Amino acid sequence: MNRSRWSYELFIAMKYLRSKRRTRFVSIITYISVGGILVGVAALVIVLSLFNGFESEVRERIIGQRAHINVYSLYNRPILEYDTLIDRIMAIDHVVSAAPYVLEKAICAPVPSSRNATAGVVVLGVDLEQERQVTDLHNNIVFGNLSFEPEPDMENPDAKPLPGIIMGRGLADALSVIIGQKVVLGNIQGLSLTSMPVPYLRSYRVTGISETGFYEYDASFVYIALPEAQRLFKLGEGVNGIAVRVDDRDLARAVGDEVEQDLNRYAKKTSETSVASSRPSTYFTVDWMQQHKSLFQWMTLEKWASFAVLNLIILVAAFNIVSTLIMVVLEKTKDIGILKSMGATSRSIMKVFIIQGSVVGILGTALGCAIGFTICWIQVTFKLIMLPSEIYLIDALPIRIDMFDFISVAVGSMLICILAAVYPAWKAAQLVPVDAIHE
Repeated sequence: MNRSRWSYELFIAMKYLRSKRRTRFVSIITYISVGGILVGVAALVIVLSLFNGFESEVRERIIGQRAHINVYSLYNRPILEYDTLIDRIMAIDHVVSAAPYVLEKAICAPVPSSRNATAGVVVLGVDLEQERQVTDLHNNIVFGNLSFEPEPDMENPDAKPLPGIIMGRGLADALSVIIGQKVVLGNIQGLSLTSMPVPYLRSYRVTGISETGFYEYDASFVYIALPEAQRLFKLGEGVNGIAVRVDDRDLARAVGDEVEQDLNRYAKKTSETSVASSRPSTYFTVDWMQQHKSLFQWMTLEKWASFAVLNLIILVAAFNIVSTLIMVVLEKTKDIGILKSMGATSRSIMKVFIIQGSVVGILGTALGCAIGFTICWIQVTFKLIMLPSEIYLIDALPIRIDMFDFISVAVGSMLICILAAVYPAWKAAQLVPVDAIHE
C-alpha cells in the first residue's frame, strides 16, 4: 500500500515537472532553480577544496620548518643535560626523533657592506645530522648546499676558514648577500642603552640559502652549527630547546603533555637526590598547533565564512523552488481539488510537492557535486591554473579533495531544497476540494 502511494505521488510529481505549452514558463523557472543549485554546490565544493589545499600547504611547510613539539625550560634557562632528556623523550610512544637546538635573536651584517646594511635576525643553531630527522631544512636549500663546515676565503686564501651559515632567501636579498660572502653575527643580549653597546661578534661564510615560502622565516632566519650558536650566545654546553617529531602530527598535543609530565617527574626526582640546593629545572612543551594557533584559527574562520556566503547562492535557488512550486499550485488548483475529491489525503498532496522540490534539489546537487569534483580532479591531475613559484613557492593552485566536504554540502543543499518545498506543499494540502474545482 505504501509502495503504491509513493509510486502514485512520484508519478504526479514528475508529471508536474514536465514541460507543457501552458506551463513552459514554470518549467523554465524549474531549470533556473536546478542551475542555481548546481552553481552554488559546485562553487562550494571547489572553494572548500581550495581552502583545504592552501591549509594543507601552509601546515606542511610550517611543520616542515619547525618540529611538531618544542621542549623549553622555564625562565629561559639553558638545558644542560639534553642528551639524557632526549633519551627519555625517545622512550615515549609515538616519538620518532628529537634534537637539541639554540634559538636566539642577533644582528647580522654582510662584509664588506656598501650601504651599511644591518638586519635583526633569528639565529637557529642545529646539529645537521639530528636536524634532518625533525625538520625539512635540507629540502629548502635553493642555492649552495647544506653545510656548516669552515670554508676558505677565495679572495684571501691565507685567511682563516670561517664556519658556514645558511640564510633565508628574503634576508639574503635584503642584505645583498651571495654564496661565499662573509657575514657577521652579533650577540646583543644584555646590552644597555645607557652605555655604548658593543655586541659580541663572530664571522661566518654563507654556504647556502634556504626558502620555505613564508616571509616570516625567509626574511629573518639564519642557521648555524649548534656549537657555534652555543659560543655566540655564551651558553656553554647548554641549549634552549629540544625539537621533537612524532609519527602522527595530530597527536602532538597529547604526546607533548606526556613529554612534559615525564621530564618534570625526572627533574623533581633529580632535585631530591641531588646535594645541590638550586631549584630544579621545570620543562614545558609547545606543539605546532599552539605555536601557530591564531593562523590556523583565522584560516578555519575564513573557510567557514566563505561556506556561509556561498550558501546564499543555494538559498537564492531555494527561493526559486518556492516560487516555482507556488506557481504550480496555482496552475494545478483544479487538479488538486479533483485528486482530493477522489480520496487523496492532504498528506499525499504534500508529498507530491515535496517530492517535486526534492527532485529539483537532488538533480542540482548531484550535477553540482559532479562538476565540482571534475574541476578539482582536473586541477589536481593536470595543474591547469599555475602560480608564480617565486612568490608562492608552489607551482600550481593547491586543491585537496575531502569527501566529507562534498557530503556536507550535498546534505545541506538537499535540506534547503526540501525545506523550501514545505510551504508550497502545505498550501496545496490546505485547499478545499469544492473551492479548488470551482477556481
